[in-house]
Amino acid sequence: MAQRAVWLISHEPGTPLCGIVKFSRRYPTVEKRAKVFNGASYVPVPEDGPFLKALLFELRLLDDEKDFLESRDSCSHINKTSIYGLPVGSEELWPVVAFLKNGMIYACVPLVEQMLSPRPPLISISGISQGFELLFGVQDFLSSGQKNDTELNTKLSQLSDLLLQTCPFGTLLDANLQNSLDNINFASVTHPQKQPAWKTGTYKGKPQVSISITEKVNSMQYDKQEIADTWQVVGVVTCKVPVPPILGFYQVKEEEVQLKIAVNLKLHESVKNSFEFCEAHIPFYNRGPITHVEYKASFGQLEVFREKSLLVWIIGQKFPKSMEISLSGTITFGAKNHEKQPFDQICIGGTAYLKLHFRILDYTLTGCYVDQHSVQVFASGKPKISTHRKLISSDYYIWNSKAPAPVTYGSLLL
Repeated sequence: MAQRAVWLISHEPGTPLCGIVKFSRRYPTVEKRAKVFNGASYVPVPEDGPFLKALLFELRLLDDEKDFLESRDSCSHINKTSIYGLPVGSEELWPVVAFLKNGMIYACVPLVEQMLSPRPPLISISGISQGFELLFGVQDFLSSGQKNDTELNTKLSQLSDLLLQTCPFGTLLDANLQNSLDNINFASVTHPQKQPAWKTGTYKGKPQVSISITEKVNSMQYDKQEIADTWQVVGVVTCKVPVPPILGFYQVKEEEVQLKIAVNLKLHESVKNSFEFCEAHIPFYNRGPITHVEYKASFGQLEVFREKSLLVWIIGQKFPKSMEISLSGTITFGAKNHEKQPFDQICIGGTAYLKLHFRILDYTLTGCYVDQHSVQVFASGKPKISTHRKLISSDYYIWNSKAPAPVTYGSLLL
């Protein structure tokens, strides 16, 4: 149930057009749906001028239309429903809901969610009843407490914001427009503020525009001559950069119930050495819980999650001046409990990985940024412009170079 367009037309006999469009609102998203639903029978909503002329002709409200026209005035065309078909060029716009009350014509075009040829029964078009409800709600709003033209013009100026609240995207939520008045901060009548279709009221705070650029980096590193390391940087603009921010190797050697691990990580010299956070997660699948850990870390600290069989190397917010860090250690496991310990179909035997998690603010690998002085905003006020950019790790893996590893990022080779 939705409306393609809504009009308020003042009937003014004796004027050249016999009427003036006081208000109109179109819903482009609903119009696109109408084009899909109606298919070959789709007729676009005309501009206000042609619509005004066609509607007044159909309602017999034009001063020079006094002759009998069979297509409009014959007994077979007696209208008892206030639902019309308007001539638009060689086609007909149908259904149009319209009625005249106290010199004002209230009209709308409901969405019909099916083909229009042959015409479907009116009872099957839910948008018609919603259209009547909307128009009656607008009529009640305009007529309540109205004493003169000034008050009418004030209410007409409020309709745009009211419909954003009560009929967003052409779908009626509340026909009582009067109830919505207290929830809306109206823009000045002399300086109207155009609202986006998704916004239900004007912004009450200081105007501002925030623009953010986010890049995500994927990487697969194997430390093997026969398998090429891969990486990819993606964001709003897809791009490729031959610079993995952190390069490293991960080695695992199994000895009975123990594993010996060695990790080396090096931050690329061109990458900003200032992290919001940086961690290396080292999971151990298909094993029992961790019972004992002996380790040596050149930098950062190690957290042990025994039941999850997980080590988390917290590197922190900066690499040391050497840009290179290492971790080595021996991990002992207890008896395997299939119900509690993590399982993975890939990480069997020596196949294992380390996954990096990090975020760098005010930085992108590509150098992409938004110049806030070049941003143009067309609004009544002067908003504050703020821009942001950041680099985030996505799927950033370093595989055990002492065992087989899945090559899943072959398409990312640069």
